[in-house]
Amino acid sequence: MAQNCLGKIRSYYARLSEKEKKVADYILENPEKIIHNTINEVAEDLQVADATVFRFCKRIGFKGYQAMKISLASEIIEPIQQIHEEISVNDNEKTVADKVFHSNIRTLENTLQILDGASIQKAVGLLMKAKRVEFYGTGGSSVVAMDAFHKFVRTGIKAFAFIDSHFQLMSASQLGENDVAVVISHSGTNKDTINILKTAKKNGARTIGITGYPKSPICQISDVALYTSSEETEYRSEALSSRIAQLSLIDALYVNIMVLNNEKAKRSLGKVREAISETRI
Repeated sequence: MAQNCLGKIRSYYARLSEKEKKVADYILENPEKIIHNTINEVAEDLQVADATVFRFCKRIGFKGYQAMKISLASEIIEPIQQIHEEISVNDNEKTVADKVFHSNIRTLENTLQILDGASIQKAVGLLMKAKRVEFYGTGGSSVVAMDAFHKFVRTGIKAFAFIDSHFQLMSASQLGENDVAVVISHSGTNKDTINILKTAKKNGARTIGITGYPKSPICQISDVALYTSSEETEYRSEALSSRIAQLSLIDALYVNIMVLNNEKAKRSLGKVREAISETRI
């Protein structure tokens, strides 16, 4: 599986030094220029040492500048829109379905590449210690939050989620230092969601953010940030494409909790199944 250079840069951005962020910004803003420039030319444009650019490449997981440039070139020369979602009005239903599935697969592959093991471990640790976990998201992200509740209610951890943003804000105001707030926002800039996150932190709760943008306010405020990587296409916005990655991140957290919390999770899952079976009688 080829490395996703731009996705890796966005994922590592918050952990870069100021000089490394300067290199990152340059690449994100000028990806086409990078594939034609030498490391010396990039360093000269940025007025930094060649070693700074080289260290940046190593920091985001490449052996060096050339390896990064090759990965970047593959992204620029064969953009995702052309590979997976060159949909036309002449496509039949199966062809459209194939292209949508390929686009989703690419989103999952890109997100997997930028998934940080240390961040997942820290997020799981916070959830394991939590007395109460609440999931927050507005608009399309509220659906992901409700899906998270649907899963985590089976773990034995007290889990909650509300669709209405006012209910979310009120609930966040009641969290304490033993609670965890999981905030979901693709852009990371939704004002209602940011307000909910700030309220949870003000009351001492630990916070986990799931977003597509490392420079976003939600990423900067959260104790732990998990990132998704998606591309905007002609027929679907970037936010819609990211939803399957958000759901997969939630699944990864859920399964980790079920494994670590094995006995308690089994008892809780049994109670859920029993309650559901009784409604069918």
